[in-house]
Amino acid sequence: MKRWLPIVGGISLNLALGSLYAWSVFVLPLEKEFGWNRAQTSWVYTIAIVCFAATFIVAGKIQDAKGPRLCAFLGALLVGGGFALSSLTTSVTFLYIAFGVIVGVGNGFGYSAPTPVASKWFPDRRGLAVGLMVGGYGAGSAIIGPMANALIADYGWRATFRILGAALFVMGMIGTVLLKNPPADYKAPAPAAATKKRPSVDIPTREMIRTPTFLALWLAYCLGTTAGQMMISQLVPFMRSVGLTAAEAAFAITIAAIGNAGGRILSGALSDSLGRLTTLKVMVVGSLLVMSALGMGIGQIAALYALVAAGYWCYGTQLSVFASTTADFYGTRHLGMNYGALFTAWGVAGIVGPFIAARVYQVTGSYAYAFYGAAGLALVAFFSLSMARPPLGAPSTLEPATATR
Repeated sequence: MKRWLPIVGGISLNLALGSLYAWSVFVLPLEKEFGWNRAQTSWVYTIAIVCFAATFIVAGKIQDAKGPRLCAFLGALLVGGGFALSSLTTSVTFLYIAFGVIVGVGNGFGYSAPTPVASKWFPDRRGLAVGLMVGGYGAGSAIIGPMANALIADYGWRATFRILGAALFVMGMIGTVLLKNPPADYKAPAPAAATKKRPSVDIPTREMIRTPTFLALWLAYCLGTTAGQMMISQLVPFMRSVGLTAAEAAFAITIAAIGNAGGRILSGALSDSLGRLTTLKVMVVGSLLVMSALGMGIGQIAALYALVAAGYWCYGTQLSVFASTTADFYGTRHLGMNYGALFTAWGVAGIVGPFIAARVYQVTGSYAYAFYGAAGLALVAFFSLSMARPPLGAPSTLEPATATR
């Protein structure tokens, strides 16, 4: 049971960090009070994503050298403090710094801690363990989104930022206390027979980034998550644009979070048996279909909720399975920095997705062409994944045992 306590800690920390996904709840209140346009408010989320991804590389190196607790503490402090500072906003530039930079950097430090811990404690069930931890991130918006919406209605957006800041810091500190690496003599339960066919490997980052497989994974990760980043940054405004009420649009955040968390946990577990690359290919095709359907202008509320859940499921799966794939392909010794290097692809998607969505909406008054564009990018991601091959020495659970590499 001792190895499950770090999982609890990782979930608690990621629930706090996942508040970033509830950003869209604040978009309309801020635009109404300050008169900002959609492009201006979209940059808040984009800056946060860029700072998140950029910091993740540095944080990953620190995590590899010092362990998870320092990074977890910095994540809790910066995310909670960034939310509290956002309550003092008087200009969009201040918000870019308070929420975009500080919350984004906090996410980079905090998010670097759980995945390596899960991978080291659970080499036998890595997909499930990583999925549970990062599933907390996806589920965060299910709790924080509706809570923030209700608090804004009762107390205003400034008080909501302060209340959430305090709550997120406490949740992050719980994670900090519980997260720790296994001892040097730790022996995990024996893995399934299929995983013993190849020895494990530990490839340094400088060698990893030179491999064709890393480039294929990076491109697939970037293009495959563009659709999810697009939906996250514009979910509530999009739902309002097709006729949903404020309450119905806010409830879409809960639906999205269920899909996001479900994809991370269940697809992560599924990848232990189905194979990492196969699971990822299925999900980027699913993303293609979802974005194409959204582009067609479906207005029925149940169908919209179903598409949102499916789209976030595909997106959440990628956040889980790409992390497990990195551990399987390149080992756990340098996992913090290795996954940080791959995670820059998600950061680029965080720029591309929101920018395309906001720009297309500003020009056309609709998100349709943005969604079609995301579908096309998902198709390219599928072909990129088809080019990826596990390095010599990687566990054979990455793909069905009959595969040859």
